[in-house]
Amino acid sequence: MLYFVDMLIKSISGIRGTIGGEAGNGLTPPDVVRFATGYGLWVLSQSNKSNQLKPCVVIGRDARISGPIVSGLVAATLNSLGIDVVDLGLSTTPTVELAVPELKAQGGIILTASHNPKQWNALKLLDCNGEFLSAAEGEKMLELSDSNANYAEVDVLGVTTEDSSWIDWHVQHVLDLELVDADAIRGAGLRVAVDAVNSSGGIAIPLLLEALGVEVVKVHCDPTGDFAHNPEPLPQHLTDLMNVVVDNKCDLGVSVDPDVDRLCFVSENGEFFGEEYTLVAVADYVLSKTPGNTVSNLSSTRALSDVTVKHGGKYTASAVGEVNVVEAIRSTSAIIGGEGNGGIIYPTSHAGRDALVGVGLFLTHLVESKMKCSELRNTYPSYVIQKDKLDLPEFGVEEALKKLVSNHPEAQVNTIDGVKFDLDEGWVHLRRSNTEPIIRVYAESDSPEASKSLADRFKAELQSLLD
Repeated sequence: MLYFVDMLIKSISGIRGTIGGEAGNGLTPPDVVRFATGYGLWVLSQSNKSNQLKPCVVIGRDARISGPIVSGLVAATLNSLGIDVVDLGLSTTPTVELAVPELKAQGGIILTASHNPKQWNALKLLDCNGEFLSAAEGEKMLELSDSNANYAEVDVLGVTTEDSSWIDWHVQHVLDLELVDADAIRGAGLRVAVDAVNSSGGIAIPLLLEALGVEVVKVHCDPTGDFAHNPEPLPQHLTDLMNVVVDNKCDLGVSVDPDVDRLCFVSENGEFFGEEYTLVAVADYVLSKTPGNTVSNLSSTRALSDVTVKHGGKYTASAVGEVNVVEAIRSTSAIIGGEGNGGIIYPTSHAGRDALVGVGLFLTHLVESKMKCSELRNTYPSYVIQKDKLDLPEFGVEEALKKLVSNHPEAQVNTIDGVKFDLDEGWVHLRRSNTEPIIRVYAESDSPEASKSLADRFKAELQSLLD
């Protein structure tokens, strides 16, 4: 469930909005306190069930300019409820996810708006397993945010402890994974360019690469939060990285989003490897060592299904959203899963998208293949996804989608998340975004022209039904 109030988005997975402006617009300090209180009350309710006397919550943030302010408000609010806080400071989403169960904390909050521009920030909420709240628990948190809270007496206030060691711990965790061959990578003499859009990936990814013996060429790795380009790792935003890869004769380039849960590559020739093919390549490697099933969401490329079948496994499509992918991974005992936006979920590590884990697995695959990055990419089926969007109208979306379905009896339709039409020439998926006030329109076919034509056709038809 989503609610839109100006530029504030409340969902079961967290609270997201723009910083600044008039009160009542965007993510204001009172909003941060209100929703941190609701989450804190949810944590206390879970702690009461387990007889936990003094609950603890782990927090961490990306490098957004508003991060220190939002982090301070969150920590103080949780302390005011009698909850201790371990503050990882500048961190990554997967680092916080890993730290929560390791510290036996009752939850975690990552302060990041992921791929949104720098004026946005958000509270992404985790349970005691370091995973995003389920739909039911998220609804409870939202209800508690609108309730009256009893704050702690002065003698039982929580305390905040700072601990900046967890990115180093995360790097070691990746090195210790059985399918990451650190020695082989060290022996390959790789040179890799890294674009971390001036966020915390500029700390984490170079640390990992250096631990793997890789020569690092940094591009926008200063964690100032002043994003050098649109932070979504798409080809049109990564021209600096592409140029640096070619100019410095790098073996490849690595791009991550501000909170380091999305991972994309640039081949040695400066061409975009394809965010959809991050998961495909990593899954190909993992399945070659440990055959099994895979999962991605409805908006992801069919190439993952092709690779899975090649290795004798079964592919399952889930609703969009990390929590849905994780649920499907568990229900199908999948070996690996994720999302076509460059999100790798490797359950042997943990049940969350993790760019550091993705880097370790991908580089091992690349080195073992003895191919150039571009050659590896050419071993996979070549599909093209067109990604478009429509502004979300206030009313009439569900009715319009139902009419769209009735207009296309020739299609195989899936309605577990918006509407996906499977057609002879490809597929098109239309759904409300979980993070922005838009309708996403994704289409895939066997050429850029065919996928664009498919997306344009359904986008125009939906728009006509909304007018």
